[in-house]
Amino acid sequence: MIKTDILIIGAGPTGLFTVFEAGLLKLKCHLIDALAQPGGQCSEIYPKKPIYDIPGFPEILAGDLTKNLLEQCKQFQPGFTLGERAENIIKNEDGTFIVTTNKGTKHHAPVVAIAGGLGSFEPRKPILDNLELYEDNGVEYLIKDPEKYRNKKVVIAGGGDSALDWSIFLAGINADVTLVHRRNEFRGALDSVEKVRDLKNKNKINLITPAEIIKLQGDKKLESVIIQKNEKNTEHITDYFIPLFGLSPRLGPIANWNLEVEKNAIKVDTFDYQTNIPGIFAIGDINTYPGKLKLILCGFHEATLMCQSAYKIINPGKKHIFKYTTVSGVDGFDGSRKEAKKPVVQAINN
Repeated sequence: MIKTDILIIGAGPTGLFTVFEAGLLKLKCHLIDALAQPGGQCSEIYPKKPIYDIPGFPEILAGDLTKNLLEQCKQFQPGFTLGERAENIIKNEDGTFIVTTNKGTKHHAPVVAIAGGLGSFEPRKPILDNLELYEDNGVEYLIKDPEKYRNKKVVIAGGGDSALDWSIFLAGINADVTLVHRRNEFRGALDSVEKVRDLKNKNKINLITPAEIIKLQGDKKLESVIIQKNEKNTEHITDYFIPLFGLSPRLGPIANWNLEVEKNAIKVDTFDYQTNIPGIFAIGDINTYPGKLKLILCGFHEATLMCQSAYKIINPGKKHIFKYTTVSGVDGFDGSRKEAKKPVVQAINN
C-alpha cells in the first residue's frame, strides 16, 4: 500500500505543478499515470511543439516545460506509479481513499486530485479506404519528432490550432508543407491563421481550401494523396499525410467513480475545484465549470487553490499562514532549502 497526503491522478503539467504547490505546504504527493513517463501530452504527443502562453517564457518546447516542472518539484520527492491506469476508488469510513490501478497497485490518501488532462484519448481519424494500411507507413496522427519531416513532402489536413501550428513549424525546418482544409475559414488562433497566409504568400506553404483528402495511394507505403477541390481531383505526391482533427477524449474508468460529469468532463466548484465527492478534486483540462478555459496556466491556478483546501482536509483545525516564497523561501523534503532574499529595509532617522 502506497501512502501519501495527496494522490494525483495524471502526471502532466498540472499534476507536476501540484507537487510543488503541495510541497510548499509540507504535503507529500504521489502521482499515477497510464503513460510510461511524466509530462502527459507534452511528453507523449508533442514534446517538440513550442508553447507561447506560459508566463515568463516567450516560447518553450512542451518537452522542456516538462523537464522544468520535474526539476522544480523534485525537491519535494514525489512518488510515481507510471504505466498504470487508476481503475477503482473506495472511500473509507474515516474519509480517506484507496485507489487501485489496473495492475493491482493500491494507493491510500486523504485527498485525491484528478489531473488527467483530456483523460483517455485517441486521435479522430478521417474516413478513408485503406487508412489502416498506411498507418506508420506514411500516415501519422501525432508529431513527436519534427526532424523526421525535415526536407520531406508533408500533407497536413485540419483547420484547428494543431494543424496551423505544425504547418508553421514544419515550414520553418524546410519541410515541403501542404495544408488542406475543407473550409476557407479556420478554427485556430487568428495570429496563426495570419502566419499561415503570410507563408503561403511567400510560397513556403501550399494552402489548399476549400478542399479535402478523398483517397490515399501507394504500394504498402504512402506515395500520394488525392485532393478534391471544386469537384476536381488532383494527385499530390507526398511522403507523409498527417490528419490533425483533434482528439476524442474519454474519462475511462474515472467515469464510474460516481462523480458529476458534464460533456465528458468533471464538474467542480470554482472555490477550490472540489467535485461532488468531498476530498476528490479535479484540476486542469479534465474539469468543467462556467467560463472554463483549457489552458495549462489555468491548470496551474486551479492546482494552487486546490492545495490550500487539501491542507485543511489533511490538517483539520490547523491554521496555515500564507507566505510568499520571496519571503519564506522553499523547503524541500530532502532537507534542502532555497533562501529568499532578505528585503532591503531603509532606516529613517528622525
